[in-house]
Amino acid sequence: MPAAVASKSITASLIPKFYNSRYQKFLSYPQTLAPFINNEKKRRKTLTLVSSKFSSSSAELSAIDEEWLKKLPEKKKPLYSHSLPCIEAWLKKLGFRQSKEDRAVWFAEMPEWHAQLSLDVTDLYIRYLKSGPGDLEKDVERRFSYALSREDIENAILGGP
Repeated sequence: MPAAVASKSITASLIPKFYNSRYQKFLSYPQTLAPFINNEKKRRKTLTLVSSKFSSSSAELSAIDEEWLKKLPEKKKPLYSHSLPCIEAWLKKLGFRQSKEDRAVWFAEMPEWHAQLSLDVTDLYIRYLKSGPGDLEKDVERRFSYALSREDIENAILGGP
């Protein structure tokens, strides 16, 4: 195997390779990924890691989030009628911050309680954490169907444990 191919990233090695003798080079399948893999060295940038549980971009609403908030369906509509970017902007507006490890997990630290919210496939889960302020003996978890209105879910979540 040529040295250039051996030095490719793991992602590139997972994509099937086909040798084309006419052009004397390896072609990646699917072809739509080829420009990204072949230009890997050109695109490589240095990243600075921030030691934090939460995404730094979620601390305040960005202009993009503001645009998605304008596109929110009316508050009486069920949550399943909302797009994911609208739901994410809405959660940021409520004071939740998105986890860096799992984009479906959100955290809130309110004066009366701390909570972890999870966007599951079928339901929205919120776990009020006993480690936060308040007198909880154990974590309290609630489940809400996406068929409930955004208004009802918001009132239930912000009502606390």
